[in-house]
Amino acid sequence: MTPTQIVVIVLAATFALFVIIAIARAIQIVPQAETRVVERLGRYSRTMQAGMHLLVPFVDKVRQRVDMREQVVSFPPQSVITSDNLVVEIDTVIYFQVTDARAAVYEIANYIVGMQQLTVTTIRNVIGTMDLEQTLTSRDQINGQLRSVLDEATGKWGIRVGRVELKAIDPPVSVKDSMEKQMRAERDRRAAILTAEGVKQSQILTAEGEKQSAILKAEGEAQSAILKAEGEARAILQVFDAIHEGDADSKLLAYQYLQVLPEIAKTDSNKVWFVPTEFTGALKSISAAFGQEESVEPLQRDPQRGQDRASKLTQALVDPAEALRQARQEVEDATSDATDAGTRSGRPFDPDAERGQQ
Repeated sequence: MTPTQIVVIVLAATFALFVIIAIARAIQIVPQAETRVVERLGRYSRTMQAGMHLLVPFVDKVRQRVDMREQVVSFPPQSVITSDNLVVEIDTVIYFQVTDARAAVYEIANYIVGMQQLTVTTIRNVIGTMDLEQTLTSRDQINGQLRSVLDEATGKWGIRVGRVELKAIDPPVSVKDSMEKQMRAERDRRAAILTAEGVKQSQILTAEGEKQSAILKAEGEAQSAILKAEGEARAILQVFDAIHEGDADSKLLAYQYLQVLPEIAKTDSNKVWFVPTEFTGALKSISAAFGQEESVEPLQRDPQRGQDRASKLTQALVDPAEALRQARQEVEDATSDATDAGTRSGRPFDPDAERGQQ
């Protein structure tokens, strides 16, 4: 092989390599969600979207690749002074998306740094008009103001700010301690209030229970007294009717008197017991009180009066005043019967005289 042939082969290989490199640079495949800014001889030519594109070799050049997806940038904490002269550390997070690749490349050198500095200055302006309490409780308001300012400023950069969030607001350590003490005192106050409310409700319920118990006890005692009075009234009526309807004679009365005398002597209060000397006269006096002497005409029993009293016994005495009235009426009836008996025997019945003789 001659030197000439060797030179031709080398030139051919070089040309083939040049053509391959030129074709490789001319064919551009852009992936989805990405754009490329193309310059021709140093000037902006076009923006290539997703797909395959052809460039003029050594004339067209890709200036920058731009990601069109929404991006998240977290900025380091920034010291901000509130209106009450407290320094707080604020972390911010920005969600943005490039809408115009050409403006993002040619309108600003670095849009990330530009948004960071714009965020810092805007936060200082907004927080400077609020105190610490408003800063801690007005996150939504601060986020809205930051988003409005950033979206307006970055619009000419081809960037749309979607959201701005305050990731953290850290007050000074001394302020944190004071806030913790305040919250602890507030919780203690609430606990004391709840305890006092519980004690109050407990006392109220206890008083209501005692009131209801006293009312029920009084009602029970009243019902017991009524029933006791009814029982005593019925017993008096039954004994009185039994005596008059049984036509008791002097012997039975004397026997009952003898049975009662030992009972009188049993009581501790009776230190001295007087027994009448004329015991027979005492018995006659008792018999005379009921009109039961042999020489006196016996009392005539009234069947109608017995039926009336029997019907009274079957009736329930509900009203205590009515029971007392009926008992007094029965006593008056008994007294009038004894008086009538004494009159028929020839001697009026005098209860005081009889008690004096006994």
